[in-house]
Amino acid sequence: MIKHLILAPVLSLALAVPAMAEKISLSQISSFLNSFQTAKGDFTQINEDGSVTTGEILIKRPGRVRFDYAPPDDSLVIAGGSQVAVFDPKSNVPPEQFPLKRTPLNLILARNVDFNRSNMVVGHRDDGTATVVKLQDPQHPEYGNIQLKFTSNPIELRQWVITNDAGGETTVILGGLQKGVKIGARPFNIPQEIQARGLN
Repeated sequence: MIKHLILAPVLSLALAVPAMAEKISLSQISSFLNSFQTAKGDFTQINEDGSVTTGEILIKRPGRVRFDYAPPDDSLVIAGGSQVAVFDPKSNVPPEQFPLKRTPLNLILARNVDFNRSNMVVGHRDDGTATVVKLQDPQHPEYGNIQLKFTSNPIELRQWVITNDAGGETTVILGGLQKGVKIGARPFNIPQEIQARGLN
C-alpha cells in the first residue's frame, strides 16, 4: 500500500484558505520549486483504500525524498540514487525497489523545474481555493500523473494527488514545509539503510 504514495495521492480535501484565489502562473510555480533545495515537514496520506497514515517528509533536490511513517505503520520510503525503496517494518527481506524515473514524483524533484518548457503540464487551473497543476511524463504517460495544489501569498505547496497507471489515487497533504533546512545525504542512502536494518 505504501508504494502507492510514489507510484500512484484519493480524496481531495478542502484547504483552509480564502476562496476566489487567483491562478498562479507556471513561471511562478517553477520559481517556487527552484527556490529551495531542502525541506522537511509533516504529512497526512490518504491511501487508495481510504485508510489514513501520517509521518514526516524530507526533501533534498535533485532526486531525493524520504517518507517516515508514524506508528503503528512505521514504514519507510526512500528515493535516492535514482531508485525508490519501500521498507516494510514487518518484513525481514530487502526493500522493494524500482526506478525513480518511473514515478510522477520524479517530475518535481528535478534539478531545474521549468513547467513552461517541459511539455509535461497537462492541466493548469484555479479550483476556487488553490492552483492545481497536473503533470505527467510526456514520453511515458503510462507511468501515471501527479496533481499539485498550490496556494498563494506566499506560494506554498499544500497537497499532491498521484494517480497510477491503473487509476488508483493516493493523496498527500502537507502540514507546511520548512525550507532551507540542513539535511545530509544519509537519510536518502538506500544501501546504508538496508545495511543498518540488517537486510542485506
